[in-house]
Amino acid sequence: MCMLFAATSKNDTDLNAYLDTFYKNSAMHPHGWGLAYSRSGKAVIKKEPIDASKSAVLSNLLKKPIRSKTALAHIRYATIGNIDAENCHPFTGFDKSHRRYILIHNGTIFDYPPLSRFVKKQKGETDSERILLYLLDKINKLGSDCFDTRFALLEQTVNEMSKDNKLNLIFTDGEYLFVHTNCKDTLFYLEKEDTFLFATKPLSGERWKKVPFCTLLAYKDGALVKCGAPHNNEYTENDENMKLLYRIFSNL
Repeated sequence: MCMLFAATSKNDTDLNAYLDTFYKNSAMHPHGWGLAYSRSGKAVIKKEPIDASKSAVLSNLLKKPIRSKTALAHIRYATIGNIDAENCHPFTGFDKSHRRYILIHNGTIFDYPPLSRFVKKQKGETDSERILLYLLDKINKLGSDCFDTRFALLEQTVNEMSKDNKLNLIFTDGEYLFVHTNCKDTLFYLEKEDTFLFATKPLSGERWKKVPFCTLLAYKDGALVKCGAPHNNEYTENDENMKLLYRIFSNL
């Protein structure tokens, strides 16, 4: 599976120690890395389709302080989509209100027909990119900039999409950070000093806890600001899905 990391904080926070530890997991996830963070109010996005430990670009980035209020990082184990830059996370796009969304995903969409119409619109081949395009399409059709209205739409969409699919998802609109997991023990958080950190597994000896399960969460400036209602779409591995993933991966 892929691995996720994200941070939201009230103030710019030094993330290098956590990112260093996070990217050290790349030997088991060698098909690409990505990093998005805010700098001087603008999004910086870097990604490559290579093992993070072998990337001179990433090594040079991490030699300097990565201080940001918001960050998302990803290391990829390819299941759907070739091993190339267009299939590396994070994925990004704008809604019609010019908000920039950035998304990372760990999981596989086995069955969700509404995503199929975005196959010809996407730049790569991943289901993760199609998720972002679908969310942007829904937001653009909503016709409201009200956060509560947008959250309700995102909650309904994520809940529906999570049925029979693995949907560990983190995305931001530049102001809010949205987090969702429906697979037990695959996403953790650390709360400290007006900061929330998220990762597929704990990155330090600090008191990491499990992210609330099967629930869409929204954070802003290092604080939880909205918690959706729990749904019942827990994802568990099964033989049929594993056979499908094996067939897909063998064709990469």
